[in-house]
Amino acid sequence: MTSVLVVDDDPVMLQVVETVLRSGGIDVATETTGRAGLRAAHDAPPDCAVVDVTMPDMTGLDVCRALRDDVETADIPIILLTGRGQWLDVASGFDAGADDYLVKPFSPQDLLNRVSALTG
Repeated sequence: MTSVLVVDDDPVMLQVVETVLRSGGIDVATETTGRAGLRAAHDAPPDCAVVDVTMPDMTGLDVCRALRDDVETADIPIILLTGRGQWLDVASGFDAGADDYLVKPFSPQDLLNRVSALTG
């Protein structure tokens, strides 16, 4: 079974993403801060991570860079999830090491398709 780590400080969005992924038969772990997400990725490396860009303790870009800079987590596919869809925001996400960038609002099927594309 595919496992996905979802990191988002918004409890409603966290629940939405978790529900969508579980409906697709995916095992989901959730965290509400970037630091907790990094710990979780080290403790039980997921098949994919879905990370919100705007969080109070560290941004999703910071989480992405930290995952990429660590040999234990460098290969985890990362989808950045954000309400910011300007081309510069998207470029910043890819520059930080993201594999994909999903702008809110998103369709449940789009999220499932993107996770499936990254986890094979």
